[in-house]
Amino acid sequence: MDTFALVVTIGVALFFTYTNGFHDSANAIATSVSTRALTPRAALAMAAVMNLAGAFMGSGVAKTVSEGVIQTPEGSKGMGILFAALVGAIVWNLITWYFGLPSSSSHALFGGMVGAALAGGTTVYWNGVVDKIVIPMFVSPVVGLLAGYLVMTVILWIFRRANPHKAKRGFRIAQTVSAAGMALGHGLQDAQKTMGIVVMALVIADVEDYGDPIPVWVKIACALMLSAGTYAGGWRIMRTLGRKIIELDPPQGFAAETTGASIMFGSAFIFHAPISTTHVITSAIMGVGATKRVNAVRWGVAKNIVLGWFITMPAAAAVAALSFGLVNLAVL
Repeated sequence: MDTFALVVTIGVALFFTYTNGFHDSANAIATSVSTRALTPRAALAMAAVMNLAGAFMGSGVAKTVSEGVIQTPEGSKGMGILFAALVGAIVWNLITWYFGLPSSSSHALFGGMVGAALAGGTTVYWNGVVDKIVIPMFVSPVVGLLAGYLVMTVILWIFRRANPHKAKRGFRIAQTVSAAGMALGHGLQDAQKTMGIVVMALVIADVEDYGDPIPVWVKIACALMLSAGTYAGGWRIMRTLGRKIIELDPPQGFAAETTGASIMFGSAFIFHAPISTTHVITSAIMGVGATKRVNAVRWGVAKNIVLGWFITMPAAAAVAALSFGLVNLAVL
């Protein structure tokens, strides 16, 4: 196995993690910044540290990515498939970042894996794709919407007689904790996705055996790149999440972040399902906003975001398939 191909593939995987960090950093902190609970730089620094910590909290999601989506391909062709999958995900990440659309880096990666595998003639585990990716993709936003609505309703009832000014100040402080929880959940979910890809590359290169534990250096490298990307910031997407869907106040921000973090931890630890941070926090914001009044949510913006969710996997798959064709012509 060509060591150069392995190094290039791991390098591209780590670059994907970096784009994931600046693309999805908005998920963790947009609500805190928009309610002025945290300054943008303080929020990004906190999110970077918590992403780093979250990356070391488990390996269930990484196992799903490395063993449950496509059959581990072999040889130089296998490395080409992984490379093309990552290119598909990165290109879609950059396109949606440019337009400020909070699409899912996770589903861009899975779409890339499926597209490259189909183009390269590798088996796709459709049961795994449906059970671990497609069903959670539809279920998690619905859960986020309903849970956000319920959490906000409970908060409104508990604090119905509280001084509004004091309550807002208290929730502004509480948001530092809920935003940290979001960032921790993001690290837990998203760093593991790249770990799964790097492990596949190591198995293809015969450096690791199938089923081996994730090497510590892989965890550290993925965690550091996710944190670096997070600190670089995703201002375009932050504006969409923090302002365009609904003008959030601190209690709403706290409710949305608490809901999002809870769903991410539950899906990672209980189901080992790699869900999208973007889907969860966006739907939670919509649910929280709907408690004010249904038309307080800018459903036109929400519709464009949901449309982005649906086209992410097919679009990344198409780019990855095209990338594999080019790699096949050039190298394989």
